[in-house]
Amino acid sequence: MSKKLKAFLIALIFAVTPLSATAENNEPVTGDKATDMVVDLVVVRPLGLAATIIGTVLTVVALPFTLPGGNAGASAQEMIVRPAEYTFNRPLGEFHRCGADRHPCGMTDR
Repeated sequence: MSKKLKAFLIALIFAVTPLSATAENNEPVTGDKATDMVVDLVVVRPLGLAATIIGTVLTVVALPFTLPGGNAGASAQEMIVRPAEYTFNRPLGEFHRCGADRHPCGMTDR
């Protein structure tokens, strides 16, 4: 492995490490609830809708491979249900909790 590649990988590890601590933070992302709501409405929700549509298409494409293996339901859960829940079943501006019971997003089946 070349020195440049090693240096890049080490820098990447150090750059990504602080993100794991931020992912556990339940406070407003920007520090302002109104800004979080605007960002959610204008950026995050449309991206979630796109992820749901793409996940639906990919699930249909993957059906010939997932049906024989018996994991079509798990595939649909990960590629359709979780993005749809994050997009449509979450209070505006809340990035970490979904549903009426405010469970962590994506954790309904676990």
